[in-house]
Amino acid sequence: MNKPEPKSPRRSFLKAAGIGLSTLPMASALPALAKDAAAQNAAGAASASPSAPGVRLDVRDFGAIGDGKAKDTLAIQQALDRCTLLGGGEVLVPAGVYLTGTISIGSNTLLRLHEQATLQGSPDLADYLLTQVRWEGRWIKGHAGLVVAVRAENIGIAGAGKILGNTAIKGRVDRATGLRHPALLEFTSCRHVRVRDCTTQQNDMWSIHPVYCDDVSFQGMTVNGGADGIDVDSCRQVVIEHCVFDTADDCISLKSGRGQEGNTLARPTEDVRIAHCSFRDHNWACIGIGSETSGGIRRVRVEHCKCLSAKTFAIYIKSRPGRGAFIEDIVMDDLDVAGAGGGFLRFNILNSGKQDEFPVPGEDGIPRIRNFQFSNIRVVDVPVLVDGVSIHPARPLDGFSLTNISGTCGKGIALANIKNAVLRGIDVRGFSGPLLSTSNVSGTGLDGALALAPAVLEPVLQPGAPYILR
Repeated sequence: MNKPEPKSPRRSFLKAAGIGLSTLPMASALPALAKDAAAQNAAGAASASPSAPGVRLDVRDFGAIGDGKAKDTLAIQQALDRCTLLGGGEVLVPAGVYLTGTISIGSNTLLRLHEQATLQGSPDLADYLLTQVRWEGRWIKGHAGLVVAVRAENIGIAGAGKILGNTAIKGRVDRATGLRHPALLEFTSCRHVRVRDCTTQQNDMWSIHPVYCDDVSFQGMTVNGGADGIDVDSCRQVVIEHCVFDTADDCISLKSGRGQEGNTLARPTEDVRIAHCSFRDHNWACIGIGSETSGGIRRVRVEHCKCLSAKTFAIYIKSRPGRGAFIEDIVMDDLDVAGAGGGFLRFNILNSGKQDEFPVPGEDGIPRIRNFQFSNIRVVDVPVLVDGVSIHPARPLDGFSLTNISGTCGKGIALANIKNAVLRGIDVRGFSGPLLSTSNVSGTGLDGALALAPAVLEPVLQPGAPYILR
């Protein structure tokens, strides 16, 4: 007699989280950029997880009050710890306002928020653990986030509740101590992370920060805040879908370390899919790539998104000499762009972001950039269509495709130091001056371009004392 097949612990966890297997991040196949876009996020990442009996614990049973006044940190943490020690399951946060400092999720644990539940960050910095945190591409001493996980697997946050930072904590770094302020959600060296449906509201610091993580997804979220929304930092296999962003800095930023520390650690951000999202930015870009790129960034696909406002450019790809590494295989398709203060797209690979104390020296420090593809873009009254002149001639952009672009713009396309460019189906109106200006650009679709003067370059940094990672 055949025995029934036992349930997969990983499948059971995802079902408990309300996350179907069809939503798992897809391993990208982006090297074939122009050949098969449908296959670029095709193969799922999978691994076995420890057996989880699926306990269900309520934070109130551990002493949480939820009145927004008493600090519930210890009670919530006790519930989370017990859930992990019993093999995994759910920790329920019922309706109420739970004032808390840093709480940490362990492996095989789902934190489920009732739709009328709020995790409210404490106003006291002392309630956030001091540890090593990643900040602007370097590991420094700072405060851990409000909800964190470190070296955990098969974890999640689900439910339509809220996670709020505290407005009493101003700025991103304490000026007196130099300590980084707490992020809202921060996952470090984790695998198989699922966050869905909740609403976040942050003050001046980044909202959501996965770093050194594999297989992460954010779905159906509302992300509000006074700084970046989601900073994907040296992570692999990341999916961000059906989310709504309203932030004061980059809605989504992709990063991978700064200077020789990031370059030596060599942890890229790779295989990222962003789809069916809407973005409102009030101080920078809807999607920023960089400027901390010293571990490399590759295989990024953005599709079916709406960029509703941006202070600078809707899409901003940025780095500088001294970063090293690479930015490659960036594909963006089916975007609506409006309300962009600077324009639709900018590359700045010459001088974006602060220079590191220990930069990658010489020509090796100039980032290698290749295979940027933009198609089916609809723009409304963007001041500039494309500002693509800030590229170093020693490392030109190899492969740039701009196809099927329509709408209205104030100025056209300016490109410099690009080879193997393809421009096709550019149907825009309302611009003044030339549609296309170029300097040191080769490819197709460039007929009639106005010549641009070469940019003034900063000197390439030369080697100094040998760098020691410590």
